[in-house]
Amino acid sequence: MRLYAISITTSILVAILLTSFTTKEIAVSDTGLQQQLEALAAQFDGDVGIYVKHLKTGEEFTVNADSVFPSASIVKVPILVGIFDMIESGELDYKSELAYYADSVNYPGDDGLIANHKEGSKVPLDKLMMLMITTSDNTASMWLQQIATGERINRLMDAVGLSHTRVNSRTSGREEQRTKYGWGQMTPREMVDLMMGIRNGTVVSKPASEEMYRVLTRIHYDGEALAFIPPWVQAASKQGAVNRSRSEVVHVNAPSGEYVFCVVTKNQADTSWEYENAGFQLIRDVSSLLWQTFEPDNPWQKPSYDTSKYW
Repeated sequence: MRLYAISITTSILVAILLTSFTTKEIAVSDTGLQQQLEALAAQFDGDVGIYVKHLKTGEEFTVNADSVFPSASIVKVPILVGIFDMIESGELDYKSELAYYADSVNYPGDDGLIANHKEGSKVPLDKLMMLMITTSDNTASMWLQQIATGERINRLMDAVGLSHTRVNSRTSGREEQRTKYGWGQMTPREMVDLMMGIRNGTVVSKPASEEMYRVLTRIHYDGEALAFIPPWVQAASKQGAVNRSRSEVVHVNAPSGEYVFCVVTKNQADTSWEYENAGFQLIRDVSSLLWQTFEPDNPWQKPSYDTSKYW
């Protein structure tokens, strides 16, 4: 895996230079955002993790940001990294076609597009990745994980400094963690760091990062965090959901400056799959709060209408 690193000496020099040009550290916003996030978490029936970073100001806002949570389908971002690492090394061709055989890759109960393919039918690799991220197709994801392997993906996460972000399912040595967290696990801070690395071109390689970012901007499920960001503002994201956990990570190219955030729950009391699920609503509330806080002069507001028409 190709990584861009800064030496300790260089880091010290940068710190000295920054100190010489400024007399104080970046101040935490006085908007009360931290308190508002804590209030949203406190009223939630379950455990909540939140990490927010505004890239222009450097401000950070956290609630249990370093606690480990189930990743659910957000694990598909590390899987994406694993596949692009194989493309970069020449082990895979981005435009190659793969033959589908359900016995080895099918995800039980999956009703996605790939699960309905005929045995032996050919599927382009780039389409598999699109389906994994855009529509969160579970069989496509399991197929891609089988190719990259959970072991390799986890080594790649270690290589970029993510010690808690892991694939658990079908990965040797991860049985105990799979029982506790399911398919994968993460912390809110680490998932934000991974998204920022992809955005900044430092994961696998700059060309690979840019293509991964393009894939992450084509999301079908836009009823939670994305619903409270204007549709003309580009955002890269991935969502996850299992019975007792809901999660989303989003990088927003906002007019006043990029910001990135991750919201995740576990042990939530509300296990329903309706639009009003408490975990989904928490993600909406956080996304709405962030847009209003970081873009106070932007007049856009989400239209009020019967949500059942669109989500």
